[in-house]
Amino acid sequence: MTTTTTRRRVGIAGALVGAASAGVAAAALAKRYAVGRIRLRPDHEASEPFGELRGRERTLVTSDGYALHVEIDGPEDAPLTVVLCHGYCLSLESWHYQRKDLRENYRIVLWDQRSHGRSQRAGADDCTIDRLGDDLAEVIEKFVPGPCALVGHSMGGMTIMALADRRPELFGDKIRAAALIATSAGKLAELTLGLPAMLSKVVHKVAPGTVSLLGKRGTWIDRTRHAGSDIAFLITRLIGFGDSKNVSPTVVDFAESMIRATPTEVVANFYPALMNHDKLAALHVLDPVPTAIVVGDRDWLTPPDHSKAIAAALPKAQLTEVPETSHLIQMERPGIVNDTLRDLLKRVEI
Repeated sequence: MTTTTTRRRVGIAGALVGAASAGVAAAALAKRYAVGRIRLRPDHEASEPFGELRGRERTLVTSDGYALHVEIDGPEDAPLTVVLCHGYCLSLESWHYQRKDLRENYRIVLWDQRSHGRSQRAGADDCTIDRLGDDLAEVIEKFVPGPCALVGHSMGGMTIMALADRRPELFGDKIRAAALIATSAGKLAELTLGLPAMLSKVVHKVAPGTVSLLGKRGTWIDRTRHAGSDIAFLITRLIGFGDSKNVSPTVVDFAESMIRATPTEVVANFYPALMNHDKLAALHVLDPVPTAIVVGDRDWLTPPDHSKAIAAALPKAQLTEVPETSHLIQMERPGIVNDTLRDLLKRVEI
């Protein structure tokens, strides 16, 4: 090979590397510019005390030996207790707006599901939806002396369905009402996630193996999930809030901080349980009690069709589809969710 040819190839390689580096730098600059523009918008939630609301802290050790973090808020002598069950990769803090709105008139029980928030990490074999239903039964038994209403978002709604499947006798007497928010009774493995059909099939085919691999390398991955990354902000805003221009950057940051606090191994442990979840046959247990179903019309994770399937199985339930709203609806549209919950609780006969 001649010296001229070698230099030419080195020059071409250098140009390609330089072009690639420039492309990466341009993408990083564009990302930073996009996030910067979002953060410069008026933020009406900038002073909201996220993560600062506190109740009477308790600990429940489950029948299989895991410690769950529980908080009790509101007046102890309230005639009705509201039990709030949070979603996948979140914590009890995700109910900030609902807790703030209901705590004056209702006794509130909030809890971190196993492996989430301040609750103890569970082994992979103990991360199932049925076990979450058992946990909820134990929370009710220990911390709810009178009648209650159950509210569940996403995986929290599935937890309520698991309880209905395993402890149907609780509904009607002990449990007087239920709200299922942005959730599904099954077939999550068939979601398109807003992708074209062919691409969606590819994603679902490779996802289980990819998630499993991530879980095995979770400790290493968690070291790289540094605070406040622009990419994490944009992903949370897109998936959790449908890239809404109206959502507060502070709210997005707060949601992202809960997701980031969930270890990668926990994400991987619960993924199969969510994909295999199927409680459509248990929904009839909820039919005798007032039930509200709420979903955003832009929810890609638990789309409106899943809420409509739940409503079809519960003819007496009230379905609310909120326009221009995505999966984290209780944080994106707290006023609508709060009004729905208050209307539901007014229908409870004590």
